Amino acid sequence: MVPQHSTSNKNKKAILLLEDGTSFIGNGFGATGKISGEVVFSTQMVGYPEALTDPSYKGQVLTFTYPLVGNYGVPSNQLDHGLPLYFESDHIQVQGLVIHELCHEPFHWASTRTLDKWLLDEGVPGIYGIDTRRLTKKLRTHGVMLGILQVFEPGEEPDLDAILKNGKNISDPNLTDLVKEVSIKKPVKYSVEGKKTVVLIDCGVKYSIIRNLLKRGINVIRVPYDTSASQVMAYNPDGVFLSNGPGDPKKCTETIQCIKELTDKVPLMGICLGAQILALSMGGDTYKLKFGHRAQNQPALDLNNNRCYITTQNHGYAIDLESIKKTLLEPWFMNPNDKTTEGVKHRNKPVFAVQWHPEASPGPYDTEMLFDKFAKTLEVK
Repeated sequence: MVPQHSTSNKNKKAILLLEDGTSFIGNGFGATGKISGEVVFSTQMVGYPEALTDPSYKGQVLTFTYPLVGNYGVPSNQLDHGLPLYFESDHIQVQGLVIHELCHEPFHWASTRTLDKWLLDEGVPGIYGIDTRRLTKKLRTHGVMLGILQVFEPGEEPDLDAILKNGKNISDPNLTDLVKEVSIKKPVKYSVEGKKTVVLIDCGVKYSIIRNLLKRGINVIRVPYDTSASQVMAYNPDGVFLSNGPGDPKKCTETIQCIKELTDKVPLMGICLGAQILALSMGGDTYKLKFGHRAQNQPALDLNNNRCYITTQNHGYAIDLESIKKTLLEPWFMNPNDKTTEGVKHRNKPVFAVQWHPEASPGPYDTEMLFDKFAKTLEVK
């Protein structure tokens, strides 16, 4: 395998400006131009193709704390069940990318292009050569911030004064309906000629979730996030799956109402945003975390048997524990690091949801058995 070389000019300047006026000047890669979004960080060490294509990152400028990124390039668009095998959606979802060091000459047998070229092809700007440790410590101390990322044309110099002036009014992506931007527009069916069929409500689903259902012989009907309960039941499903997605779960009013009507009718499983929507639909509440959980090593403690799992997580909101005590949900998993709720289940029905990603991609596959648990609930319907 011949190493790929970066095709873009390495002399592009770039700047990251936070809403409090803090600026980071570095080198640009990927596309030129200016974007804004919520600046967040992930402590994952590998898995940037999966992370960058995760719809849950919509509206965000992603910072990787791992110092060297891009060293194994970008894989081909190989398909599995008609879905990209190495990506979690059809394109990059992040607004922009922030890293410390960019590998210009990756080497991997499956690589077809550099990270730089991939971002350039998809019109996504990136910045490298900045102190990502300083940035991460700031976000941990003050919480995630809005920011502007601008990559300049080769030879163009940043006008810091002008950028600071224009950076005072940065729109918050969480105030918009981000789920609408990533959800499918029309229903799509994925058939493995299985005996059971699940309707998957797409709030920004990762393709690995669909693959996990198909792998267990479950046919999947993927529907838009604003599909009504009656429309879902018209498919006569054996169960319903509520996916992950970006932004504030309280913006998903149609989905919340749909789940409220479905919990008494069919088995249901939710992941990430899906867990938050389930809690809201049952009368619980959610809140925004200071800097969220974005990593591949977050612990999730099973409150029933005190067993702890290592999980992949990507979320900025959480379920309010006190709020669900007055509902038919009960706490199931808890994060030992900050005591946040990681999973809930219905007291009487085959309905449950977890805050992390049991499908991993990237990350550990320790909790894939939750898909098996969901599959078993379909058998007793």
